Amino acid sequence: MEPVARRSCSPARWLPCLLLLALPGAGAQEFQLLQPQGTVSVSAGETLTLTCSVTGLAPVGPVKWFKGLGSGRQLVYAQTGSFPRVTRAVSGSDTNFTIRISDTRPEDAGIYRCVKFRKVSGGDEEIRSGNGTTVSVSASPSPPSVSGPPSRAEPGAPVNFTCTSGGFSPRDIAVTWLKNGTKLPAPQPQVLPENGSVSYNMSSTVGVTLTAGDARSQLTCQIAHSTLPAPLRATYHLSDALRVPPRLRVGTAPAVPIAVNESVTFTCLAEGFYPNNASLTWLENGNETNLGKSSPPAENPDGTYTLQSSLEVKATEQRSQSVFTCRVVHDSQPPVNANATLRLSQPSPEPGKVPTSSPAVTGRSFSDEKKIYIAVAVVCAVLVVLVIAVIYLIRVRQRKGKDELFSRGARRGVPWLDHSLPIHAGSALQTHQHQGGWDEQNWLAFTWGRWKSISLATIGKSQL
Repeated sequence: MEPVARRSCSPARWLPCLLLLALPGAGAQEFQLLQPQGTVSVSAGETLTLTCSVTGLAPVGPVKWFKGLGSGRQLVYAQTGSFPRVTRAVSGSDTNFTIRISDTRPEDAGIYRCVKFRKVSGGDEEIRSGNGTTVSVSASPSPPSVSGPPSRAEPGAPVNFTCTSGGFSPRDIAVTWLKNGTKLPAPQPQVLPENGSVSYNMSSTVGVTLTAGDARSQLTCQIAHSTLPAPLRATYHLSDALRVPPRLRVGTAPAVPIAVNESVTFTCLAEGFYPNNASLTWLENGNETNLGKSSPPAENPDGTYTLQSSLEVKATEQRSQSVFTCRVVHDSQPPVNANATLRLSQPSPEPGKVPTSSPAVTGRSFSDEKKIYIAVAVVCAVLVVLVIAVIYLIRVRQRKGKDELFSRGARRGVPWLDHSLPIHAGSALQTHQHQGGWDEQNWLAFTWGRWKSISLATIGKSQL
């Protein structure tokens, strides 16, 4: 048996062999596309290195880098084109396709793949893709910022303050509120978006009840994140959100009542207001006057301010009971008023002259008036008794039928009573009965005379 000839490609047959290797699939298994990195973490701003290499005999064609999968993937690097932040680690190499991405950002996070293409008619055809490298970018939060209410609020009003920060990754973040170094209770911060993202934004709100002493207070927002070596802080001055209205006091020197034609100074104090933008005016009976003198506002230890103004006038009789008003307009708010009334004192009596309103001139005092009232009451009581006596005597006369006695008394006449006679009704009655008796008219005259005598005597004694 003849030996079998060894099969080999002679030089004449090299061209067919080369053509055979160029066929699709022929020799494709001769190379490998290696992407060894599974996950890579990098901090924002650092340079990211992604490794990719080709071994063996690879077909002619480029190697490109992509971020993402499918039709929505993004071209990161190719040998042709402009990619400002991406460079080849080994320029011009046919086997090392490692790239570097400088100044990484949170949006650079994602899955990266290197892909091998081969040249075909009409373009490049993808033939192999790497396993992919998952990149995470840790980003520090931006410096926090604190915002307050749109307008100032007065003490006692609850006010909300908001702290914001953004651009950080991972999602976890801690927020602490402090007022003058003391921790305040606050709800958990709101971190958006709620689902997975390359970077996040934070918002935290705290409610604070303002006080008049907050003109010097500070509110601090403090945030802590895994990327930070120390917490970040933002400070808000509560004076930027505070309005303290003034307290007004008006006084006089000397104190009222004021002697006629003397000078009197009205002083107005606007105390404890904030901020320092207040104007003060004086009014006399509602009419503005420019005679007031104001000093510059003085700062108080608690950060509030006090404004003082004075108005000097002459206490004439025409100004008696005049109303002087201190009006303060603070921070474009409605005016606040405080009033004082000018009261004049009675003039002092001249030496040796008794005032016309004194008891010596009028002859009366409180006790004298009391005596007069008592005297009038006694007179009224006596009058009532006498009237009752007259009525009684008339009825007695009618029952006994003594018409004749009264008729003779009427013919004889009834003498008028003398005021100097003793005030004794019994003796006067006996005297005139002895003279012959009276009729009804005489009895009435008698009663009137007695009452008149008693009244004059009583009033005369009360005036002594």
